[in-house]
Amino acid sequence: MTELQGRVALVTGAAGTLGLAITRTLLDDGLRVVMADIDESRLADLSDQLPGETFPLVVDIADPEVVTRAHARAVAEIGPVDVLVNNAGILSNNKLEGTSPDEWRRVLAVNLDGAFYLSQAVLGHMRSAGWGRIVNACSYASKSGGLTAGTAYTTSKGALAALTFSVARETAADGITVNGIAPAYVRTPMVTEQLSEAQRQALLQQIPVGRFCEPEEVAHVVRFLISPLAGFITGEIVDINGGLHFD
Repeated sequence: MTELQGRVALVTGAAGTLGLAITRTLLDDGLRVVMADIDESRLADLSDQLPGETFPLVVDIADPEVVTRAHARAVAEIGPVDVLVNNAGILSNNKLEGTSPDEWRRVLAVNLDGAFYLSQAVLGHMRSAGWGRIVNACSYASKSGGLTAGTAYTTSKGALAALTFSVARETAADGITVNGIAPAYVRTPMVTEQLSEAQRQALLQQIPVGRFCEPEEVAHVVRFLISPLAGFITGEIVDINGGLHFD
């Protein structure tokens, strides 16, 4: 157990591969975890199977009214949120001319708007408590211009980094840190199912460490960023890319 024992974390996209790895890590550290996702049946199954205290929260984070109601329900059931991990996201590989207006709006609504709505929802408690952690799942795509990712996805992740900087600046004096993580090619369905074998092999040739990132490696960075000893780090985007990009 850690100094975070008993605190409440809300993880979006918790039913996915990366969200589940983050959830498991936080539970291992003694946090109570609100598992937010749109997949109701998988959420219920995972919540029942996991050790520790979890609360499954079915929510479409793209809808601000739904987010407000869901957040209130979570606070009533498990308590105010001390740690927010904006992990949920959807991928689009379509480039500029192939991106429809509906696709553009949907990708930004999930990848950017959801993080905005939830950050607004949890900020009041964090400020009154004088402590809080927000971690946003950005992406290498925003730094590369989208090596394989499409225009909407790449733009949404760049905007999420800007949101990270803005909220970090605003809340730095309140005991709150706001940081991002920028993974590249984590072993999730975005890599294993949405890229072809030829694309995967080409990418492995470009990644200096010669492999894809494991979800648990990303979860470990989240663990570090929410720890009390990371309190002097805010407004940072941590690269997790195996040497694919340096800055």
